[in-house]
Amino acid sequence: MRIMAYDIALRFVGTSEVPGRAANPMVMAMLKLDSEWPEGDEVPWCSGFVNFVCWLLRLPRSKSLRARSWLRVGRPIALEDARPGWDVVILNRAGGPDDPDVIDAPGHVAFFAGLDDRGVALLGGNQSDEVGISYFPTKDVLGVRRLREEGV
Repeated sequence: MRIMAYDIALRFVGTSEVPGRAANPMVMAMLKLDSEWPEGDEVPWCSGFVNFVCWLLRLPRSKSLRARSWLRVGRPIALEDARPGWDVVILNRAGGPDDPDVIDAPGHVAFFAGLDDRGVALLGGNQSDEVGISYFPTKDVLGVRRLREEGV
């Protein structure tokens, strides 16, 4: 059996921020992998989570805490072609511009978990302040990137 990024990400479900002055050491490890600035875990850490999972598997990474930085990693694919495994979805958030070339704007990134009439299901960090699976509107999708091809 081949272990995929989605499988590793599932192992972190339930990992959450710690309210107040304390911080979850696991979330801090994800944040500090590529950045020195976060002093606590109550900051956006979705990209830190995806970078951490990819680091564990030696996959391409954005090495940035900006969610939209993932629009420059891997190979672009259509949302309809996405599947759990190696695919990440990048969303526009907080009224940011719909232009995927704008990296310095609000966004969210997570592993693709499914697509149905409720929207796109994503497995990611900082979803209700923890790692979990949540649904998002498909209209918010800026891009989908395949990090590794099957059989590679």
